[in-house]
Amino acid sequence: MPHYLTISLATINFCRNCDRFLSPPAAWTIAEPESRELLAICLKKLKGLNKVRLIDAGFIWTEPHSKRIRVKLTIQKEVFSSTILQQIFEVEYVVLYGQCPDCARLAAKNTWKAVVQVRQKVPHKRTFLYLEQLILKHGADKDTISIKETREGLDFFYAQRNHAIKMTEFLSSVVPVRTKDSEQLLSRDTHSNTSNYKFTYSTEIVPICRDDLVVLPKALARSYGNVNPLTVCMKVSSSVQFMDPTTLQTADVPAPVYWRTPFESISNSADLIEFLVLDIEPSGPTHGKYILADAQVVINSTNRTRTQDMDTDEGGNDAIYHTRTHLGRFLQAGDTVKGYFLRNANINNADYDKLDQSRLPDVVLVKKTYPVRRKRNRHRNWKLKSIAKEAEEGPDAFGRGAVGRRGGLDQERVEKDYENFLQELEEDPELRATVNLYKADAKMVDASKKDGKPKPASMDVDETMSGGAATGTEETDNEEVEADFPEINADELLDAMDDLKIEDENAA
Repeated sequence: MPHYLTISLATINFCRNCDRFLSPPAAWTIAEPESRELLAICLKKLKGLNKVRLIDAGFIWTEPHSKRIRVKLTIQKEVFSSTILQQIFEVEYVVLYGQCPDCARLAAKNTWKAVVQVRQKVPHKRTFLYLEQLILKHGADKDTISIKETREGLDFFYAQRNHAIKMTEFLSSVVPVRTKDSEQLLSRDTHSNTSNYKFTYSTEIVPICRDDLVVLPKALARSYGNVNPLTVCMKVSSSVQFMDPTTLQTADVPAPVYWRTPFESISNSADLIEFLVLDIEPSGPTHGKYILADAQVVINSTNRTRTQDMDTDEGGNDAIYHTRTHLGRFLQAGDTVKGYFLRNANINNADYDKLDQSRLPDVVLVKKTYPVRRKRNRHRNWKLKSIAKEAEEGPDAFGRGAVGRRGGLDQERVEKDYENFLQELEEDPELRATVNLYKADAKMVDASKKDGKPKPASMDVDETMSGGAATGTEETDNEEVEADFPEINADELLDAMDDLKIEDENAA
C-alpha cells in the first residue's frame, strides 16, 4: 500500500484586479479553478519534481473562499536496480492576494509606457464607431490599460511598447493609415547605462469615409485606367475603393499611394438628401452586385429645404432629373434613394473646378433608404458592445464606448452618428459580417415598444432624414412599407454569455 503524505508549504500569488496567477518566474496567466493552466502553475512551484517521474496529478475539492488549493500527486522513482518506489502525497497551496505589476502601474498615475494616438480629420465619428467594433471582434483591446477621447480621435495607452506596436499593426490592417513614432526620455541611469522612455505613435486615418463624394486628382485618375475623377467612395478597408457611378469603373487606392498625393472629399454623408425614383431602366453593364441603369428622380417632398425651393429653373422642386446610377439592381420605381444634389451644391475644391461643368450630373445617387419602415419600427432586437465599461452603466448609454463621452454638443452629434451607423449595419450585410451583433435584452425591447419614443441605443428614425415630427402616424400608416427592407436574422446575433466563453477560450 503506497505511503500518503501531506505538504502545506507552497504558496501561489493571485491578482484580484485582473484575475491572474503568477506563473514562475515572472509571467502572469489567467487560469480558471481546477483548470490545466492552474495545475501547471502549481506544479512549477514544487522543487525537485524533475528528479522523479510524475504519474498522476489532480485537484482535491476545497471551499472556493478558503484561499487554499489542494493537489494530489502520484510519483515514482527507481531506488535500486530493479526496485521502483511509488508514493502518493497531497500538496496544499496558500493563495496570497496582491497586485501584478500591470495593475500596480494602473493604480498609479502617468505610468503608461506607450500611447497610440488615432486621429481622423472628419466632422463625424462614424469611423471610430466602426473601428471600436472591429477592435472588440478581434480582441485588439486586451492589452489596453486606458482610453481617452480627444477632439479628433482616441488615445490608447499601454504598459509595454510592443503592445502599442501591435495595435498600430492592427489598425493598418483594417483601415488606411499612416503612422509616425516618437520617444521621450524620462530618466537615465549612468551607472547601469539604462534609460526610461515613453513612446508615442501618431496614427492618422484617411479623411475619406464610405459614401463620400470625391474628385480624384487627374494624375491619380489617369493611373487607374483614366477613370472619371468624380467618384463615390464604396469601401474603406486597408485601402480605399472608389467607383464612377456612371461607368462602374473602380479605383482601389492603397494607403501609401493616397498619402503621396492626399486629397479630401467634396461632400460627405451629411449632405445626402432623399430622392424619389420615378423610373429606372438597366442599361446592361455590371460590376459585381452593381448594375448600371438610367434613372429619373425627383426631390422627395419631405426633404426639401429653402435652398432647393429657390431653384425655380425647370420647374423647381417638381423638376425631373435624369442620371446614371450603379444601383440598377436595388432600385425600382417608387423607391426612396439618397444622393448628392450637385445642381445646387456650393463646392470649394480646386480639382472639382477643373472638371467640365457641362458634363457633370445634376444628381449622384449613393444608396437606397427605407423611410417608411424606419418610421414604423422604433425598436431593435440587437445591440452592440463597447470598449469602455463606464459607458455601459445605463441602458441609454449602452454601445457608446470610448466615443461620445465628452457631453454637450459633441454628445448630440455622436448620437446622430451612432444612429446612422446602426442603420448602415442593418442595410449592408457585408458590413454587418465584419462586426459582432448581440441579442438585446427582452426588457429593453419591451420598453422601447411601450414607450414609442426612439432611444439612442434603439432608435430607428432620424428627424433630419425622415422629415422630423411633422409626419404623423396616420400618414405613415397609409404609406406602403418597403418589401425589401433588410432584416437581421436571429442566427446572425450572438449571446453575450457565449461571447464570454469564446473570449475565455482564446485567453486560455
